[in-house]
Amino acid sequence: MSGLMALLDDVAGIAKIAAASVDDVAGQAAQAGAKAAGAAIDDAAVTPKYVQGFSPARELPIVGRIALGSIKNKLLVLLPAGLLLSAFAPWMIPPLLLLGGMYLCYEGAEKVAHAVGIGKGHGGPDGSHASGDAAHLEEAKVAGAIKTDFILSAEIMTIALAAIPESSIWMEAATLAMVAIGMTVLVYGAVALIVKADDVGLYLAARGRLGLTRALGHGIVKAMPGVMTLLMVVGTAAMLWVGGSIVLHALDQIGWHAPYGWVHHVAEGAAEGAGAWSGAVTWGVTAGLDGLFGLVLGLALIPLGIGVITPLWRRLNGKGEG
Repeated sequence: MSGLMALLDDVAGIAKIAAASVDDVAGQAAQAGAKAAGAAIDDAAVTPKYVQGFSPARELPIVGRIALGSIKNKLLVLLPAGLLLSAFAPWMIPPLLLLGGMYLCYEGAEKVAHAVGIGKGHGGPDGSHASGDAAHLEEAKVAGAIKTDFILSAEIMTIALAAIPESSIWMEAATLAMVAIGMTVLVYGAVALIVKADDVGLYLAARGRLGLTRALGHGIVKAMPGVMTLLMVVGTAAMLWVGGSIVLHALDQIGWHAPYGWVHHVAEGAAEGAGAWSGAVTWGVTAGLDGLFGLVLGLALIPLGIGVITPLWRRLNGKGEG
């Protein structure tokens, strides 16, 4: 009997350790995911355009195919690559973060410039100029979306990896896997809701049994253009804020401390005398300065994007220079 009790006690101890490990993984994944929120918001804002022009019946299957490609990118390519970097070349993570942050700043600034009528969108491998029947067009759109997602997923996974406290490779792998799955579900679940919202609104407006239901449907249909515009604005702001923050942190880790230190010095000075609001003021000023830095840096990178990034996208997508 005593042997059985000891065995049960050991099992209970193992269960507690396992539960604590799961809690640690979930907590670290939540913190790492929060750091990568800007890239995730950008992903959710960019993806709906890939289903435009297709029949409603193909919208969710297309989103599902892109989501499957995204999870493969994260789990089969980016997660192993991230673990190898962490184990054998951790010094490469800050430079990669710097490049990822610069890309976010460039993307955000390019959207701002395009919104005010300066230049044209550099586009990307989205298959927007593909021709042929619907099946070939869908293949081109999905392939282009997965290529674009790879860039954004690389940013998400690199940011998440940098945010994970130093631990065993198994803990890092489990945390990154949870981030990959969680981010993909959140992003593409949100995309699915966005692309089908107008159809739901039309259904309620046409078939709702109550006047309130029909009014709700009309309201959804009327609101969706504004929602899409707001989503693009929020996504652009998030790109500039997170991109600027990543660049400043990466420069600080590489050894150039002045920009990061100046931002925090200004934020702390602005929060003096704010009392209970000091934390919010510090965060707001820091985010604002990070975003402003991201915008200025991104605008400076636009000529490089026009001369290098756009031709590279076209070559990768097999479009050539024409």
